[in-house]
Amino acid sequence: MTELSIAAVTKSYGSTPVLHGVDLHVPHGSLTAVLGPSGCGKTTLLRLIAGFADPDGGTIAFGDTVVFRPGHSTKPQHRRVGYVPQEGALFPHLTVAANITFGLPRPQRRDPDRVAELLDLVGLAAGLSTRYPHELSGGQQQRVALARALAPRPAVVLLDEPFSSLDAALREGTRRAVAAALRAAGATAVLVTHDQSEALSLADQVGVMRDGRVVQLDTPAGVYTRPSDTGVAAFVGEAVLIPATVHNGQADCVLGTVPLAAPAEGAVRLMIRPEQLIIHPNGAGSGVAARVREISYFGHDASVRLDLLPDGPSVTARVTGHCLPPLDSDVRLTLTGSAIPYPQPATPEF
Repeated sequence: MTELSIAAVTKSYGSTPVLHGVDLHVPHGSLTAVLGPSGCGKTTLLRLIAGFADPDGGTIAFGDTVVFRPGHSTKPQHRRVGYVPQEGALFPHLTVAANITFGLPRPQRRDPDRVAELLDLVGLAAGLSTRYPHELSGGQQQRVALARALAPRPAVVLLDEPFSSLDAALREGTRRAVAAALRAAGATAVLVTHDQSEALSLADQVGVMRDGRVVQLDTPAGVYTRPSDTGVAAFVGEAVLIPATVHNGQADCVLGTVPLAAPAEGAVRLMIRPEQLIIHPNGAGSGVAARVREISYFGHDASVRLDLLPDGPSVTARVTGHCLPPLDSDVRLTLTGSAIPYPQPATPEF
């Protein structure tokens, strides 16, 4: 396994630009999630890394080996890339063992120990080696697809939304098993996804894409707590965005005087996460008056939509599932922590 370096990569299809000077560095043995909405260019980026298509410009390197630069492109079969597509794409007429060893040299395909080792790595029993894909669950099929990708000991493993077709019950367990297998193998991996919770919970770092550009590359905590702009803030989790005026380091807004996480001055837009808003029932005590207008209950927690009184904007707070305020009740809101200021006007949304 080795590090992956992408510099100034561009790509257009006809007159339509798709990637605009993408830079991305994936350290050796780490998992990077490329997160973005449909159409932002993330799957195109994955195809360029694999060699299924060539960029118009820029460079792609695996460690010290440049696999693409203008005038030179290493063929896909020589890049040592393991690829896990969205549906797994197992060969239906081959057993699990035959699927896993398909890309290996013929002498190695007969090694039962290697198959057992790979099945154990992805959390599957060795007894599944003689089954066919239709005899497996969706989660098991995705784990076999990962074992097949890891079999030839690739330089880089690429995963193209591999969990999107699984139901919720299978998705979480399969995610954890795949992430554990990649780390146990010491794999350098890139996961393409549009699922924010998937990216934040699995990856060592997250690259957020918007309109063909990587607009932020950071740890999951960094992307969530220190988004690069209001567009990233609103896309990665819920965000409360409100205008404010800053004088001498203090921000005045509809929530009162708010402490800042970074220096600013003048007109700004504040970003607050919903879990920072604390609801005090019965409308008593300090804080800003608000009325509960809508509750979205998820079991473990809930999103509460509130109108600030008497005629303020609506904001969203997040509470635990057993602490729901009554609908249409009057409450008080206070803020915990600090807000992140961004200059006006706001950056483009996703």
